[in-house]
Amino acid sequence: MALLDVKNLSVDFVNGPNVTHAVKNISFSIEKGETLAVVGESGSGKSVTALSVLQLLPYPVAKHPSGSIKFRGEELMKAPDTVLRTIRGNKVSMIFQEPMTSLNPLHTIEKQISEVLFLHRNMAPAAARHRVVELLDLVGLSKLTARLGAYPHELSGGQRQRVMIAMALANEPDLLIADEPTTAVDVTVQAQILKLLRDLQEKMGMAIMLITHDLSIVKKMANRVAVMYRGEIVEMAETAQLFASPQHEYTKMLLSAQPRGNPQPYDAAAAPILKAEQLKVWFPVKTGVFRRTTGYVKAVDGIDVAIRPGQTIGVVGESGSGKTTLGLALLRLLQSQGLISFNGRDIGKMREKEIRPLRRDMQVVFQDPYGSLSPRLSIEQIVEEGLLVHFPAMSREERVKKVIAALQETGLDPETRHRYPHEFSGGQRQRIAIARAMVLNPKFVILDEPTSALDMSVQAQIVELLRGLQQTHNLAYMFISHDLRVVKAMSHQVIVMRNGVVVEAGDARQVFENPREDYTRALVAAALNIEVAGASAA
Repeated sequence: MALLDVKNLSVDFVNGPNVTHAVKNISFSIEKGETLAVVGESGSGKSVTALSVLQLLPYPVAKHPSGSIKFRGEELMKAPDTVLRTIRGNKVSMIFQEPMTSLNPLHTIEKQISEVLFLHRNMAPAAARHRVVELLDLVGLSKLTARLGAYPHELSGGQRQRVMIAMALANEPDLLIADEPTTAVDVTVQAQILKLLRDLQEKMGMAIMLITHDLSIVKKMANRVAVMYRGEIVEMAETAQLFASPQHEYTKMLLSAQPRGNPQPYDAAAAPILKAEQLKVWFPVKTGVFRRTTGYVKAVDGIDVAIRPGQTIGVVGESGSGKTTLGLALLRLLQSQGLISFNGRDIGKMREKEIRPLRRDMQVVFQDPYGSLSPRLSIEQIVEEGLLVHFPAMSREERVKKVIAALQETGLDPETRHRYPHEFSGGQRQRIAIARAMVLNPKFVILDEPTSALDMSVQAQIVELLRGLQQTHNLAYMFISHDLRVVKAMSHQVIVMRNGVVVEAGDARQVFENPREDYTRALVAAALNIEVAGASAA
């Protein structure tokens, strides 16, 4: 008997008279100790399939026209909540795609991990605390055991992801569903998390259902691969066999898709569109009853940068190195010290009222497509919001035309513009965020992990899209990413950050092919090791 046996599973999303067939009559099984990778483009039905296993889809919007889901021979489809509560978080656990929206912002790390132990093991508080410390140590967060009272927003992306893994493994599940477990983390943390999952799988004998768009991870982790396309499993095979001899045309396309080429040349003699000198962002550390400042967290510490029209500067570094903080400070979304000049004007000391007219020329695509889109607004309302603010005299018809054009440019169907963010996959939401930024025709755009939630084929498309927009409109980009392949394909120059300072900067090709600093070499090696190890495993 298979540990998990799924047969003829279908999932429909019903929105009034409209029905979306998200998953269509799929079947698969997972054996004890096995890793099954489920791959496919955004919107192919991967996450919907995973959520169906634990019956976590939003009913009655989501319906199962057909299907059977058996765990250890016990039917989970339409099982009562009393049965599902004994399964969820106990025998079957799940690592969700976005840790920031999965963790409760109002509860401490200790409370959130302990909750699983209280519910399923009825542990006493002292025993639960001891187990929490064990789990944090297990997932490589031994330093965090002194900060059990920390909240999610006080941790880096990689730390939050590890906390999610600790919660999922608290009760030593038989099956772990990992939905894009390394999407939001840098290459060094990615390698650590993958090694952690492999070690824990070997130690506990658990099975893993791995959902990912990164094929290099699949090669390294999976025993078998299921390829999904438009809600169907189009191919399933042993990992080595699938990579060596793919049968379906869609699988062949996935394996060949990756960001390629180089950015278009730019005028290096042009005046910078944005310039910063000795930029600092220090966060005070307050202690004691009177909350006196006893020190500072130097998130950005004395950085110089100049970006010219048509140029892309890539910013890389580990989680917590200050990459996003630098970007937000340049846009005056965080308080900072130092000179910030935009289009020849000193904006560092401008009031918000003075800087507001300039914001249509300075845009940002945020890292988290889940948290940056309002769940109460339709896609059309989200994309047109900037037009309403900056072009109040524009007619309704003209706004709709611009929204439709922006959606088409980013590869989205304009007919879906009346739908809401929760009806789209993570990758589709990221495209919506890009469309919202580009609809204003800005001059400078900060792209904070714009491809982190996208599969390989869509990453390549987005890179081509951003290059095309840059060439057409002479855009300046700051491209923040942990994916060095995408950074290399997009960037003219690269800044390598660590602990708030620049450890290396220069021509992108030079930095990647002949790095001077040990830290840069370690970053490049971590990215290559994932691919090399994956190739050898296959």
